[in-house]
Amino acid sequence: MDTVLPLLRWLSRVVILGRVSTSRTGAKLEQTPRRSRGRPPVPLDRIIATAIALLDEEGADALSMRNLAQRLDSGTATLYRHFTGRAQLVAQVIDSVLAEAHIDNEALDAMTWQQACEALAHSLFDVFRRHPHVAPLLVEKIPIGPNAMAQREQTIALLLKSGFAAPLAAQACATLARYVLGFATQLTPPDSDAADQDEVWQTLDPRAFPATVSVADHLPVPLEKEFAFGLKLLIDGLSQVAHHDEKRTPGRRTRGD
Repeated sequence: MDTVLPLLRWLSRVVILGRVSTSRTGAKLEQTPRRSRGRPPVPLDRIIATAIALLDEEGADALSMRNLAQRLDSGTATLYRHFTGRAQLVAQVIDSVLAEAHIDNEALDAMTWQQACEALAHSLFDVFRRHPHVAPLLVEKIPIGPNAMAQREQTIALLLKSGFAAPLAAQACATLARYVLGFATQLTPPDSDAADQDEVWQTLDPRAFPATVSVADHLPVPLEKEFAFGLKLLIDGLSQVAHHDEKRTPGRRTRGD
């Protein structure tokens, strides 16, 4: 009996302490806030559209993951679900913008290759005019997104179909693209000094610059007009090269000449 009573007292204490411990643990669990699941995901098309708007309004330097997240009223973690970093974001923004220059193959098939190349070049230039901060992003990197690749394929295909030899088709496609890009990098937003620069031509010393003064009424040449003039010269030059190549390779005939 003397042995049983102490044992019962010990068991009672263990049970009571266990209940207190469990009660405290449960209280702690109830007080601990549930972990947030994070902000809801943002659709990729909305992210790209917002990034393009940010680029158009504030320029390339403003297109950062943090600034874009703020515009989306979200966190950068949301963006990293879609992109590994800013470089991949910029690449997708560029490719999305290039999609605006698309021309259907049916429309191009109704043209000569010269007209088709001119239409493609003007379409791309118009896109860069609407998004003037995009072209500088392409100066150091050749675009290889799906839309860029599709446009490259379309241009090379129409040149090959028109009788261009493979090396000439590749070079012509690259040259046309570089030509458009070169002019597009000059499509900066207008500034307050533009009017003052126009007046320069009218105030030149005719003794120092007689030739320039003689054509001052035609200066400066509007960029769009200069672009169209140079593009025609480039395409005419390609026609001459293709025709010469045709003579050197019997059996090849360039369509559209």
